[in-house]
Amino acid sequence: MNRKKGHKLTDRVACIILAGGQGTRLFPLTQHRSKPAVNFGGRYRLVDVPISNSLNSNMNHIFVISQYFSSALNQHIKETFPLDHFQGGSLTLLCPEERPEGKIWYEGTADAVRKNIDELTKLPIDYFLILSGDQLYNMDLEAMVQFAYDKDADLTIASLPVGEEVASRFGLLNIDKEANIIDFQEKPTDPEILKKFEVPDDFVHSHDVHCANPPCFLASMGIYVFKKEVLINLLKEDQGHDFGKHMIPYQLKKGKGAAFLYQGYWEDIGTISSYYEANLSLTTNDLGLDLYNEILPIYAHNHYLPGARISNTTLKDSIVCDGSVVEGKEVTHSIVGVRSVIKKGTIIKDSILLGNKTYTDVKDATLHYTIGENCHIEKTIIDLDVHIGNNVHLTNKKNLETYDGEGIYIRDGIIIVTSGTTLPDGFAL
Repeated sequence: MNRKKGHKLTDRVACIILAGGQGTRLFPLTQHRSKPAVNFGGRYRLVDVPISNSLNSNMNHIFVISQYFSSALNQHIKETFPLDHFQGGSLTLLCPEERPEGKIWYEGTADAVRKNIDELTKLPIDYFLILSGDQLYNMDLEAMVQFAYDKDADLTIASLPVGEEVASRFGLLNIDKEANIIDFQEKPTDPEILKKFEVPDDFVHSHDVHCANPPCFLASMGIYVFKKEVLINLLKEDQGHDFGKHMIPYQLKKGKGAAFLYQGYWEDIGTISSYYEANLSLTTNDLGLDLYNEILPIYAHNHYLPGARISNTTLKDSIVCDGSVVEGKEVTHSIVGVRSVIKKGTIIKDSILLGNKTYTDVKDATLHYTIGENCHIEKTIIDLDVHIGNNVHLTNKKNLETYDGEGIYIRDGIIIVTSGTTLPDGFAL
């Protein structure tokens, strides 16, 4: 993590990563962990992405605010991003705590910042950069801060061009030709209102906006740059709990707002389906997050494991991570996480194996975390530390959209085997 020095503007920025999401729509992956702590891509956690983007963008003061299952998340962050690598920078972990007035609890994203404002304002800063703890992107955040400074904007919002077919899923920005925000609407569905939010043609041409199916709209990415005093005053004036729902619309009515245009890959992990697609897009590396970008790398926990060992297996469009032992018949369009063990004759397609923390159960060395012989697994997410017996078939043969079992679920037509589950020989779903 070698970082450049002498970036005075970013020295005056406090980067706040909101990592308190409960992630109810990602259940059962969030049954025992927070949303930002969910494993991704075989060797990462979702929170690694915003932290890495912050480091790559020379942010010297990073705060991570967590809430649900915060101890496990904070332990991961400490181990993955050791402070002695930060070359003068700081990473501070904040979570609900006992205070003289009692135990605090965050009611939403803005409330989390409000209740930590004393800690966040101890540093001599001019700007707050606010990021989500569970979005995927490779972004030069320093360029966004520079844009906010050059525009002298009270609030700058990162924006993504989207087509009309998905525009109603986002908060939309109406801008002028200079990228100043003149209106904001949260998830509009009225065709007349949508019409007002079409990006002006002169802005499309002058900024080379890529939009496959015009008309084009600018969607808020939930990434914000505030002037320090603007945010402090806003949190006092408006007691709303969330940035997107409450604070952003209020601030845009009273101060100068600007839209920073971003045209790369971006995904907000909100559902099992979006999580599944974002993972498998890595196997072809054409539409997904770029993990092979040496300029803007995504850092991962160092597991100190040997390279994967693969024996007599047909591999296609797949990622196989460190420490894996693969003896199966076929692995196609899948991710095989760290320490995964796949036995002979097994076929795995369109699936995500999150891997294992250890090869065997720490309490019972006879229990090995393996996928047994002659299994057939398709469109399945297998969580950490799972033992699957021989001749197990996970293919959703009844084409169910939803199913709740003991340690095994179906959401969005995708099978999920939860952490610590054991499936016996011959099990089928």
